[in-house]
Amino acid sequence: MEWDSGNAAWMLTSASLVLLMTPGLALFYGGMSRAKSVLNMMMMSFGAMGVVGVVYVLWGWSMSYAPDASVGGIFANPFAQFGLSGAIFDETGEFIEGLGAYPQVIDIAFQVTFAIITVALISGALAERVKFSAWLVFTAIWVTLSYFPMAHMVWGGGLLSGAEGSIAAGIFGTTDGEANTAPIDFAGGTVVHINAGIAALVLALIIGKRKGFGTVPMRPHNLTLTMLGAGLLWFGWFGFNAGSAFAADGVAGWAWVNTTTATAAAMLGWLVVEKLRDGHATSLGAASGIVAGLVAVTPAAGSINPVGAIFLGAISGVCCAFAVSLKYKFGFDDSLDVVGVHLVGGLVGTVLIGFLAVDGSVFFSEGAFGFGGFDQLIIQVVIAVVALIFSGVITWVIAAFIKAVMGWRVSDDVESAGIDLAEHGESAYEGITAGRLIKEGN
Repeated sequence: MEWDSGNAAWMLTSASLVLLMTPGLALFYGGMSRAKSVLNMMMMSFGAMGVVGVVYVLWGWSMSYAPDASVGGIFANPFAQFGLSGAIFDETGEFIEGLGAYPQVIDIAFQVTFAIITVALISGALAERVKFSAWLVFTAIWVTLSYFPMAHMVWGGGLLSGAEGSIAAGIFGTTDGEANTAPIDFAGGTVVHINAGIAALVLALIIGKRKGFGTVPMRPHNLTLTMLGAGLLWFGWFGFNAGSAFAADGVAGWAWVNTTTATAAAMLGWLVVEKLRDGHATSLGAASGIVAGLVAVTPAAGSINPVGAIFLGAISGVCCAFAVSLKYKFGFDDSLDVVGVHLVGGLVGTVLIGFLAVDGSVFFSEGAFGFGGFDQLIIQVVIAVVALIFSGVITWVIAAFIKAVMGWRVSDDVESAGIDLAEHGESAYEGITAGRLIKEGN
């Protein structure tokens, strides 16, 4: 067949943008870390790229999207298209068609970048105290048992989709094989952010706090890196959200505008909270507000209007600004605020779709008050809760297994002296000794 070169070019560009998000995340997290741990923090993101980039080709795509291979609506048979066998070429040697008028291999390229960034997000909750080897083992197991099944359940026609046999179909019935009220997750509120956010919380609880958490200052060592990382994340997120239209069309433009609008509003919302609460609007707050808005609009980018995006972004910015302080109240060490930003932002975005969704023919939001009615709100809450429980339980089992078999934490001496030197034999800044780092709390 004749391929649409415009759509193909857009999707390859989007895949590249999403892949750029992981190095952007490395900068974002690296700047928020202390100087003695910045390389290790960045290596956790790059390590996720290495592990997931291989695993996805072997069984990740198959577990997520292999056709006619679903196992209970939870995951697809990992051996159905193992090593991408039968996923790129058909029996005649021609490229298989993807979601748009382009070859499916482009969809594979796009989807692997989502799997990579999702795992990398979790690493922010584990800063400065975890063995690099334990992180790599966790990455391989978690992406297999949590991410791939979640992708199948939501986007592969499984339990959290709108397909016949899904939870939504069971609650609201079906018409022509589709749920009467289908869940909305445009680009990954459940698959990416709730999934990673609850995993981060579980790991923070099982692994425990850094030495001195709550008593020793643990300030970001380089906010310039953090702001640069936030900018790259914002840039890459256009591939994440607008690319999820799977075509260079109006839906992609709609998602692009909503992504920008919600992110801008979230940044302002976070800064207002900081100014009123603390007396200062900080660069860290701006960077964090940007990410909070990007997270919240991810599931909603193709189903709300730009005015709704302002409300969604502002609410997420305010909620996440307050949520990041919960770790001190409840005593868990979510080092770089993965729970407060990604879990809370993902929940806000997923649930508020039930109030703000539009059907494309109206401008003002009808959500629970019109389009989809309260049924849409109900199913958004249901998929969020199921995602929380599924990922939480799976992560707890994996984390407990790794703790028992190989242990998570570096020694106290290594943690104090600097994990960069012990785990990687390097330091980010030449001339800074371990003793000086300890003295300065870095």
